[in-house]
Amino acid sequence: MAKGLEGKTIVIAGSKIPQDMAEVIERRGGTALVRSLQGLTPADPSEIERDVRQFAEQEFDWVIFTTGIGYEAVYAAAERLGLAGEFVEKLKGAKVACRGYRTNALLKKSGIHPAVSADDGTIANMIDKLQLFDFDGCRVWLQLHGELTAQIHQFIESQPGMKTQAMLPYRYQAPERETLAQLTEELFQRQVDAVCFTTQLQVNYLFDYAQETGREAELKEAFEHHVLAAAVGKVTADALRGRGVERMAVPEVERMGAMIVEIGRFFE
Repeated sequence: MAKGLEGKTIVIAGSKIPQDMAEVIERRGGTALVRSLQGLTPADPSEIERDVRQFAEQEFDWVIFTTGIGYEAVYAAAERLGLAGEFVEKLKGAKVACRGYRTNALLKKSGIHPAVSADDGTIANMIDKLQLFDFDGCRVWLQLHGELTAQIHQFIESQPGMKTQAMLPYRYQAPERETLAQLTEELFQRQVDAVCFTTQLQVNYLFDYAQETGREAELKEAFEHHVLAAAVGKVTADALRGRGVERMAVPEVERMGAMIVEIGRFFE
């Protein structure tokens, strides 16, 4: 395998390094570091269980999953309640939509084949496909990812006849100020070679901090000349462009492994 990352230090801006991602970096000769720019706070398990019980007791025409971690949290709650089999059967009786490769894979593992799946892993693509269906009078169970995004809110507002029940298995959490200070200093001192952004929130937290501390121009210059910004997909890449970053690596397939391979190609 071509090394590509020999001697390079790659920062992961998520809350942890998935084992397979770390292995890809190390196989290519690099070093992986976590600088978490976005945390997750799980909801109270009893809240998720309450939502799952309500789902089991009611009828829904559509179920929409926006993240793999959200589906896992809901399925785990169903297992704790002894309702896993019933939960899966209810999903099979409804139309299911999902975003992201991992979400799709988890659903298929449970024997559920989504009627709608975002090809590029974005909320926008999923909603574009959902717009082709008539939701008038439909009951929809919606798993949100960390927050009610503007895109999902607009979709709900555009469907006045749709009855929506939303559940939130986790919420996004702002990063530690110490982490933001440490990473910006590492970027300015050229101690890291690339930063992997996996959500637009991570981009926003880093640039908001730089703006607050009067170092936004310095941060843009670091990404323009010394440090490679890598975005896992289109939404994250757009967030970087919105902050003035044009020099970046973006994989065609929205997956973390593909992003690391793209960084390797850049350095080769």
